Amino acid sequence: MNIQRIAAFSYKNNGGNPAGVIIIDEMPTDSEMLDLAKSIGYSETAFLKPKNKGWRIRYFSPEMEVPFCGHATIACGAALGAYSGVGTYLLYLNDSEIQVEVSKTEEGTFSVTLLSPNTWSLAAEKDYLVKILNTFNLCLDDLDNRFPVHIAFAGAKHLVVILKNRSTLSDMAYDFEQLKRLMQKKGLVTINLLWCESNNLFHSRNPFPPGGVYEDPATGAAAAAFAGYLRDINWKCDNKFIVLQGEDMGSPSRLIVEFSEVHGEGIKVTGETRYITDTI
Repeated sequence: MNIQRIAAFSYKNNGGNPAGVIIIDEMPTDSEMLDLAKSIGYSETAFLKPKNKGWRIRYFSPEMEVPFCGHATIACGAALGAYSGVGTYLLYLNDSEIQVEVSKTEEGTFSVTLLSPNTWSLAAEKDYLVKILNTFNLCLDDLDNRFPVHIAFAGAKHLVVILKNRSTLSDMAYDFEQLKRLMQKKGLVTINLLWCESNNLFHSRNPFPPGGVYEDPATGAAAAAFAGYLRDINWKCDNKFIVLQGEDMGSPSRLIVEFSEVHGEGIKVTGETRYITDTI
């Protein structure tokens, strides 16, 4: 079995979030895919098989199947570009379809743009939010009051929490098991902690305890959900912004995010990729 290891959303050919990519003729069983994801050890491994005019895709973390994963999708775009050339590819998720556009950079690496599933967001309950903040040893006063806290969706659910200070983001620490239990109650995939440097530039950290991962260095699905959230609250950023993630982990990552003015419409998330190794 050919298992590719590709970092998505790399920045200047460094950093990024590693994903496993497996292109196969037939999908393994759920338990086999979970075992493979555990053995590879990344936050996500994606499985691709031909279907109709596109590809069926499924995503597994070391502990669970995830309905949609942005960084693994970007990694899959690079794998498909190497397999069949640049162009646009249709991907069939469990309950929706998305597209990825694959091109080459001047340096010869792949740049991939995904169009996420449709988005929605809703205000988080205050009691639930306080419990989440307590796991980080934070309180409501640590939040940027320009941004209401929402649960946001773009293929998977994420809690969007914007902090007042960059130092608070840098110092992030939390109770893993307690946060995992709280997130599972609402079906959250990650907590998207952010700091706003400017209207068009955000810094992010993404705990992912439901998947058995303390933190993701780049999270495309969370960035897409965040863009849908910004659109819902009418944030002014020229419909395009950058998320810098992984800086505090030593794995700098850059996500370029674009959205239309149509509420609920899918989000474009672009990132460059780098191969970690071709096979194992």
